[in-house]
Amino acid sequence: MEALWEIVGWAGAAAMLSAFMAVSMGWIKTGIGFQTVNLFGSCAFIINGTLHGAWPSVATNVAWFLISAIALLRMRIKHPTAAIDAQVAEISDAPIEIGIANPHGTPSAPRFESPVCN
Repeated sequence: MEALWEIVGWAGAAAMLSAFMAVSMGWIKTGIGFQTVNLFGSCAFIINGTLHGAWPSVATNVAWFLISAIALLRMRIKHPTAAIDAQVAEISDAPIEIGIANPHGTPSAPRFESPVCN
């Protein structure tokens, strides 16, 4: 069971560092995804730190959790449909399958086009 909590701690570290790097490099914007990763990553650190008695780490990650939770609540209050809008945008950016008819009138293999590139 101890190995499971070690994995949880390392997974939290990887998630939080990845999110921080993605924001810092400009790959993503701070938003729901970033705050959610921070929320779950801090939970992982809280569990791991508690089991190791690393109380400064636990206290820091409780604060990190609260900051992320409050940010998510404020986003939800300010834009209650933001999560739905993000999902719709994600779906609308998906490739669209288009069948192309060959000279014999039967469809050929589909090709994929992105609505963004057209």
